[in-house]
Amino acid sequence: MTVWHWVRHGPTHEKTFVGWRDVPADLSDTGLIDRVRAHLPDKALLVSSDLVRARETALALQGPGHRLLAPHSDLREIHFGAWDGMHFKDVAARDPELSRAFWEKPGDVQAPGGESWNQTRARVDALVDELNTQHPQAHIIAVAHFGVILTQVQRALGVTAYEAMAHKIDNISVTRLTHESGIWQAAQINHVP
Repeated sequence: MTVWHWVRHGPTHEKTFVGWRDVPADLSDTGLIDRVRAHLPDKALLVSSDLVRARETALALQGPGHRLLAPHSDLREIHFGAWDGMHFKDVAARDPELSRAFWEKPGDVQAPGGESWNQTRARVDALVDELNTQHPQAHIIAVAHFGVILTQVQRALGVTAYEAMAHKIDNISVTRLTHESGIWQAAQINHVP
C-alpha cells in the first residue's frame, strides 16, 4: 500500500487568484509546522510542487527520516491563466458566465489562457500513478496546493469535481489517502493537528 500524506502549503495572504504565480508562503506559525511534522510519518519520501510556497513548506516540514525528491511542476496549482493575480470580484466582472461555470461546473471549463479541472487532474494523476508504481509500499508526503489535493480527494472518494470542491483544505493541513492494487481510499481529509 502507498500512503499519501497531502499537505497544503503555508498561507500566502493573497486576496487574489494564485495559480502558477510564484508567491512565497508565510511559515511563521512554527508551532503548527512542528505539530504537522510530528503527525507525519518519520520515514517517507517528500515531494512538492516546484512553486516556492510549496517548496518552502516542504523544507520546513522535512524530518531526518524524509528523503527529499526533486520538486515537480505536475504538482502545481490549477493554471488560472489571465485570472492569476486578479481579485475574485474582478474575475466575475470580466468573465461573469465563464467564472461562474468554472466553480459551479468544474470539469472542462478553463480560465482564459489557463487549464481546466480535468486537465489539472490528468497531470496530477499521471505523476501520482508514476510514484505509486515506483514506490508501491512507501509513505509519500506531497506538499501541494488546494486544487491539486482536491483532485486526489475526488479520485479517492469517487465523486464529481463539484463534490470534491466542497471539501475544505486548510493551509498546512494533512489529507491522507491510500492506494493499493488500484483501489483508493480517503483515510483523513483536512486534518490540522
